[in-house]
Amino acid sequence: MTIRVVLADDQTLVRAGFRVLLERTADLEVVSEAADGAEAVRCSVATLPDVVLMDIRMPVMDGLEATRRITADPRLSGVRVVVLTTFELDEYVFAALRAGASGFLLKDVEPDDLREAVRVVARGDAMLSPSVTRRLVTEFAAQPARSAPAPQRLRLLTDREREVMALVGHGLSNDEIAARLYLSPATAKTHVSRSMVKLGMRDRAQLVVLAYETGLVQPGVPPGA
Repeated sequence: MTIRVVLADDQTLVRAGFRVLLERTADLEVVSEAADGAEAVRCSVATLPDVVLMDIRMPVMDGLEATRRITADPRLSGVRVVVLTTFELDEYVFAALRAGASGFLLKDVEPDDLREAVRVVARGDAMLSPSVTRRLVTEFAAQPARSAPAPQRLRLLTDREREVMALVGHGLSNDEIAARLYLSPATAKTHVSRSMVKLGMRDRAQLVVLAYETGLVQPGVPPGA
């Protein structure tokens, strides 16, 4: 199956470089390009891609607002957004994930890593390794106080699902969760999927954000503590 990609970046050379890297394999196809956020939204509606690679700092409409509009549009429920950033600690990364992005990539990503990342997100997974999660935790802890979703929302989950969600919040993969809880990887994946459905989450990235916002996971506190 060919994975369809939209590239959104205001720099023509950046888009051209990503196009070349992506289209060197038969399973990836760039179906459209956008030079600003508003155009990225229009291209997504017109082409219904699997993945949008979205720059943050763009004219007309920034990538954050474009991400929010894409993930809120019922017509684009199957579209996943990956934020492109120049710096690991881009101040907008956390906000982009809260807006519905499925992860982020540094613009100097290795070609093979870029292609694999697109495949991972297209499968419905999120790009949240433990190192990425630690950066998100740091960013979250630095945010000013805000009204958080009520912890009561988690009552929709079983005890096991809350336990699994907490481990997702710490950046563990399904295999790592399975090993820690003595489950099969398939069972761990099922718990993650059910948690997302019950809580109305698009993907693993939003599950991580919600885990911190509800206090299920706290910055600096290791899993199981």
